[in-house]
Order: sequence, then C-alpha cells, then structure tokens
Amino acid sequence: MRVSFYTSPSGRSPIEEFIRSLPKRDQARFADVYKGIKEYGFDCPRVVFKHLRGKLWEIKFTAPEGGYRICYVTIEKDSMVWLHAFKKMSQKTPLRDLEVAEQRMKEVL
Repeated sequence: MRVSFYTSPSGRSPIEEFIRSLPKRDQARFADVYKGIKEYGFDCPRVVFKHLRGKLWEIKFTAPEGGYRICYVTIEKDSMVWLHAFKKMSQKTPLRDLEVAEQRMKEVL
C-alpha cells in the first residue's frame, strides 16, 4: 500500500506537524502504523479501519499516551492519503475534525 500525507496548497503537511508535536513514544507508534499499513495494507495488525461517510474512512489505534484517529481517503486500490489526525477525546468523531478531513478530501480528489 502506498501511503502519503495531505499537503496544503502552501506546502504544509498538517499530519507531519501533528505527529512531530506528540511525545516521542506516540511518534514511534504513528511510525509503526505507517510502516504496518505500507507493508500489510488493510490487514495491518493492531489497527482498526472504520468507515465514516462517503469516501472518508478512519484508522483507529492506541499509543502510550492515548488513542488516535487518522482520517484518510483511498485514491486507488493501493494508494491511501492521510488527511487529518487527532487524539481521541470521545467515542464519536468530533464534527469539526470530520469537516477538516472532508475539506482536505475535496482538495485531494
């Protein structure tokens, strides 16, 4: 599976910025998830893939400091773009995070 990060029109990568802001142990978990998905695709261990709405999906996993979510879209059968990442604070995906991910998805598609 090819995995890429959303890049804004100005060249920023909010996903990379978010990951760099985390404690080192959580950064390492994000790296594990990234490598696992590249190697195993949707069969990646210790990761849950959940449909949100339309073409928008999320990756759910835990790290030492808590649970995280990554909103993504699949471009082709074997190509995924990570659109938005956030720390899990409640059971339901917050509306603001969904809106950010959907806006970025429109830019990517």
